[in-house]
Amino acid sequence: MANNLVLNLLVFDDKRREGTLQADMILHGMTLGFKAFEIRREYFEDMTKEIPMIKKLVDEFSLDLFYSVPDEVFVDGKINPKLKDYLIEADQLGVKHIKWNIGDFAHFSGDINELKGLTQEGIAISVENDQTQTSGRIEPIDVFMGKVKENKISIGYVYDLGNWRFVGEDEHRAAELLNKYVTYIHVKDVKTIQGKPTAAGLGKGEIQWQKVLDILPRDVPIAIEYPTVSDEEILDAKELLEKEIEKNG
Repeated sequence: MANNLVLNLLVFDDKRREGTLQADMILHGMTLGFKAFEIRREYFEDMTKEIPMIKKLVDEFSLDLFYSVPDEVFVDGKINPKLKDYLIEADQLGVKHIKWNIGDFAHFSGDINELKGLTQEGIAISVENDQTQTSGRIEPIDVFMGKVKENKISIGYVYDLGNWRFVGEDEHRAAELLNKYVTYIHVKDVKTIQGKPTAAGLGKGEIQWQKVLDILPRDVPIAIEYPTVSDEEILDAKELLEKEIEKNG
């Protein structure tokens, strides 16, 4: 199950600020033992140039690619018209999984079954608990995913371990209530600094992350997703997760 580990390119945020392209981040991540990566749309400098570079790596090394797009499914009471364009980008990149945020589903006035047209593109779609009150709390996620299941729409759910602290909710309770929807997991720790939650390296914060993972499905991909400053930090998290997976495998 260690092959389920994904490296979210957020770990290389310092390199991004220095101008490193995501294709080079992937190459570096491969030297650390990863074969699955989550690229980030906001990290592109020139998509026309960079998409073919990434697709070449996917084909050459048989990589499993996830695509994080910081946009919402529901905007102004409608389904976001940009979603189809993101799926076209995903196809060009060789992506197998794409992730969005839910957005304001509470004020959606259309037919949720319209989403079925997006799920027929051959790319797995999921939504994540973000750091907003609108779509990052347990209730709106449970409501939306409940409707997804009721209508047999092929959309999964990314459980982000650290984001619950940013919306004032408990990650254990969230795991217990939402585990039936989980198809992918993001891990990061959180520590409180001057009364505010701050992302931290796995095992460096306040979250009892092993206990949370015990509640969640064991057969889904798990991504390391927080900024780091060294390869050692990434490898430490990788080792912690591999030990946890092996222990419960």
